[in-house]
Amino acid sequence: MPTPSENALFGMGNPLLDISAIVDKDFLDKYGLKPNDQILAEEKHKAMFEEIVMKSKVEYHAGGSTQNSVKIAQWMIQKPHKVATFFGCIGTDHFGEILKRKADECHVDAHYYEQTEEPTGTCAACITGDNRSLVANLAAANCYKKEKHLDLDSNWDLVEKAKVYYIAGFFLTVSPESILKVAKHASDNNKIFGLNLSAPFISQFFKDPMMKVLPYVDILFGNETEAASFSKEQGFQTDDIAEIARMAQNLPKVNQKRQRVVVFTQGKDDTVATVGDKVTMFPVLDIDQNDIVDTNGAGDAFVGGFLSELVQERPLEECIRAGHYAANVIIRRAGCTFPEIPDFN
Repeated sequence: MPTPSENALFGMGNPLLDISAIVDKDFLDKYGLKPNDQILAEEKHKAMFEEIVMKSKVEYHAGGSTQNSVKIAQWMIQKPHKVATFFGCIGTDHFGEILKRKADECHVDAHYYEQTEEPTGTCAACITGDNRSLVANLAAANCYKKEKHLDLDSNWDLVEKAKVYYIAGFFLTVSPESILKVAKHASDNNKIFGLNLSAPFISQFFKDPMMKVLPYVDILFGNETEAASFSKEQGFQTDDIAEIARMAQNLPKVNQKRQRVVVFTQGKDDTVATVGDKVTMFPVLDIDQNDIVDTNGAGDAFVGGFLSELVQERPLEECIRAGHYAANVIIRRAGCTFPEIPDFN
């Protein structure tokens, strides 16, 4: 099997600095937060990010869906460093400096577009007991500009070096023109382009940009909720996950040299994947419910594990096995974090 080369895996998305801290109920009440929730920050939450850093002992991690996945892929691969490249937008501020440092610690080759109008995007994980209330402030992540970053020769060279591309659907809300440029490059050069459905609202409210990109998608990822939402928007008229996978596989595709692969995870239930013309079920690893700490990063981790094998040209079954392994590791820990070395063989 070929050893992956530097910059063989390319990811682009919304970089967020994850800030996790243990807080009390008064803190949640002050900002109107539920103990277990995921929301986008509103005006009333803006001061919270500074307060949490001032008051609590905080942990910082490089986050955001796509950055999490390429970070996990790099962790699974271990060496060489910088197999994974990542593009996204941050601010020229203290949080941006921490984010750069954290990406570097994960050996990801991050090239951020840095601008001064918006601060670096953050995601606060406010922990009370076993609960986590996530508040994301996309800020700078929303400001990525194709012509200011992706189109620059030095950056586009890195895109051309890659063999496998992965972008979470969340980025469709930011720069669909950047996604299309990368997706077309992959298709024209018979390389592999992966997209994630990411959340039900993407299929619902960003259907047009998604359907412009889909003909270039070689691997479509999602979970059971996202698959059901996609099916509804596409008029598939079925709730059967295997049938949705088959119908998504058969949507129009530009590069006919590669048959589209569709992979839908279902939490503790079997992962559904199209293998050739069949739909196959892959059981996940057993885990005691008491060992589950946090399932938030499971989807990103699955994709990261999958990509780590894909970039080494391993078969689909091995990619899924690695995805299951990575997700199983992540859900035993708070946040999208991992031990120093993987125990996958």
